[in-house]
Amino acid sequence: MSIAFLLTTLVVVATPGTGAVYSIAAGLSRGAKAGIIAAFGCTLGVIPHMIAAVTGLAAILNASAIAFQTIKWLGVAYLLFLAWQTLRDTSAIQIDDHSGPMSFWRVIRSAVLINLLNPKLTIFFFAFLPQFVPAGEANETWHMIGLSVVFMAVTFVVFALYGVFAATMRNQVISRPRVMTRLRRTFAATYVLLAGRLAIESR
Repeated sequence: MSIAFLLTTLVVVATPGTGAVYSIAAGLSRGAKAGIIAAFGCTLGVIPHMIAAVTGLAAILNASAIAFQTIKWLGVAYLLFLAWQTLRDTSAIQIDDHSGPMSFWRVIRSAVLINLLNPKLTIFFFAFLPQFVPAGEANETWHMIGLSVVFMAVTFVVFALYGVFAATMRNQVISRPRVMTRLRRTFAATYVLLAGRLAIESR
């Protein structure tokens, strides 16, 4: 494994995106545990993309305009749904120290869907991983799986740090309704912007 791969992975993962935003929102709303669970859910959402890249399904997605557009617009619709839900359901961002198990399952489900409905992630795996697999590698598939696992590990650590850091800020906003309202609007606007960015992206 090269230093170039690790640095590239870190840059890609650390760049704020839907997964990072959701992990931050979870950490801020329900604490460090929820932020870590959100990070875990986002990491699980990477697995289908890894499988697609390793099995060659990404090539089909890259070649099929219909498949790409379908997944892309599902992703856009889900991000807009999150924006609407954030504004409508104040509990999505409110401080909640008594969330039950179902709340955490909801966090995982949403986190998985966020990454699952992102066709650019599949294309990224398809274009990114092969560059770090030596030509003529006898165990090419296992090498790609190994790199994918490292990518997932970095994703989990970085997103978990985002979530935990957000959780440390809870005490500063817990008694400030105006701050919470602004945060809800900020997260909603961010989801809309990310949806817009995804909508204009092409293969």
